[in-house]
Amino acid sequence: MPSTLYASIQPKDQKNLVIAALGVVFGDIGTSPLYTMRECFGGAHAVEPTPDNILGVLSLIFWAILIVISLKYVVFIMRADNKGEGGIMALMSLITQKARIAPSWRAALMMLGLAGASLFYGDGIITPAISVLSAVEGLGVLKPELHAYVIPIALTVLIALFGVQRSGTAVVGALFGPIMVLWFLALAGFGIHSLAGAPGVLAALNPWHAAHFFAAHGWHGILVLGSVVLAVTGGEALYADMGHFGAAPIRKAWFYMVLPALLLNYFGQGALLIQDATAVQNPFYLLVPNEWLALMIGLATLATIIASQAVISGAFSLTSQAMHLSFLPRLNVQYTSEEEMGQIYIPWINWALMIGIVALVLGFRSSSNLAAAYGIAVTGTMAIDTLLAFVVVYSLWKWNPYLSGVVAFLFLLVDLAFFGANSLKIPEGGWFPLAIGLTVFTVLTTWKRGRDLLMERLKEEAMPINVFLARVAEQPPVRVPGTAVFMTGSQFGVPFALLNNLKHNKVLHQTVVVMTVLTEPLPWVAAERRREVTKLADGMFRIVLRYGFMETPNIPRVLKSSSREFDIDPADTTFFLSRETLLPSPNPRMALWRMKLFIGLARNTSSAASYFRIPSDRVIELGTQVVL
Repeated sequence: MPSTLYASIQPKDQKNLVIAALGVVFGDIGTSPLYTMRECFGGAHAVEPTPDNILGVLSLIFWAILIVISLKYVVFIMRADNKGEGGIMALMSLITQKARIAPSWRAALMMLGLAGASLFYGDGIITPAISVLSAVEGLGVLKPELHAYVIPIALTVLIALFGVQRSGTAVVGALFGPIMVLWFLALAGFGIHSLAGAPGVLAALNPWHAAHFFAAHGWHGILVLGSVVLAVTGGEALYADMGHFGAAPIRKAWFYMVLPALLLNYFGQGALLIQDATAVQNPFYLLVPNEWLALMIGLATLATIIASQAVISGAFSLTSQAMHLSFLPRLNVQYTSEEEMGQIYIPWINWALMIGIVALVLGFRSSSNLAAAYGIAVTGTMAIDTLLAFVVVYSLWKWNPYLSGVVAFLFLLVDLAFFGANSLKIPEGGWFPLAIGLTVFTVLTTWKRGRDLLMERLKEEAMPINVFLARVAEQPPVRVPGTAVFMTGSQFGVPFALLNNLKHNKVLHQTVVVMTVLTEPLPWVAAERRREVTKLADGMFRIVLRYGFMETPNIPRVLKSSSREFDIDPADTTFFLSRETLLPSPNPRMALWRMKLFIGLARNTSSAASYFRIPSDRVIELGTQVVL
């Protein structure tokens, strides 16, 4: 839903949006209490659960959530929207489109944005694994003999979740909001129940306890930040999902329900640990009375499934955006809803994520082991968000350079502290999300560079349109009934498919349409700018279509709406597509291994017909060789 519609939403609808946001936006950060406190006092760099340490860690968690989530993302960065859309890809597009900066800086910021987007995939593999594992591990608290079934059950849940993706999530998604409302109420309720036994932990609201913790532990206190950061994972989701719900419903959901529930649960776990230090083995589940434990395990499993679904949907959405912006080759995209264009399913991404997550669960075997790998990708993305937001504040909002610099420096100081603490996790498993991110970054940059080189070469070799029209006028070919639509990625010159068809078949259709589809660095393109029709000659037209990176091209629908410019019968229309066979030149313009990677990706890209939703029985592909 574009943000321009939010102003017309009625209060009742606003309430529904708040509930829906609870079910989509806050799954990741909402399930962090399952493992954050446990890792602070039982992880690789744990501290003893003494009263002073408990107050210190609680103070760190409280101020981390307040600074990173409440101030940085909810209050500050969510103001930097791109036509109502958020997320690192939207932020990067906003900067490259509007910021008045030098081309070299623009290119560097684009690379930075791509790095952040790449890290999302690394984070996206770990989140479902650690969330579901930590929920199912409650069985070992309920009955120790059930611990042997944790991994099989977690794998069953995760595989089933990926198995149902092709059917869409609209029906199940309607239950997400109410389930998460129940989840946050449970977090708050059990937290309050525990707090009643040791209300003194509320003293951790004083930042002095965080400062005292660092003073007492020195370097080791910095290492504990690697576990504290688990409390703020999911902050990027608040910003990335802004386009689905609007900033106001997300802010209301955060401040009215999510933030109080999280803090009450964290302080409740701290109160439990002060009363019983042995509860450090699993303070979240030991917070729950025995008679409620089984229900809480079931609710936690549902909540982590919802958190995992949000990550999976986010990966589909980010992949779709990257394809539209020419950072990824075309992949097979299936639309699971005719009403909601955002409801998509990308099989390749789905199964790649599933294989990676299953490998993680089998390799690390516990949420504590996974926590050793979790955080490095998240904190990297957070730091990149801060840098890109600073460019928006300084270049677009025209803030005072000193004020914007101070704000950015303070946020970046926190981000880098978390990133530095988590960098020590690299040998313990943090290398895995970094490897995933590096692989994705290589693919994104290679495909973008290769596409740019390909477009340059096609433009160099293309026949100018005026030369083509002059030759057709001098030697008119036979015109046959029907409409031929020639798809081309360039607005200039004559498509190779048109030249080859005329060369080999010696005919032109009665109506010839040269069509180019462009994706602009905007989430949405206004209807009046969607289509530009130019008459080239008698019966020959050029159509340039413009879409935003959140939109899905539908070529047959556009042609139907073009009836006022020319007569067209969809049943008598043939689409001609060029299929380039790419060959590396003796002196390629980028590294040979990258050129071979680009060519390999191009050979395995999905059909342009399915991407543009063109009926396959109306398509003819004509091949041509291009040396890069």
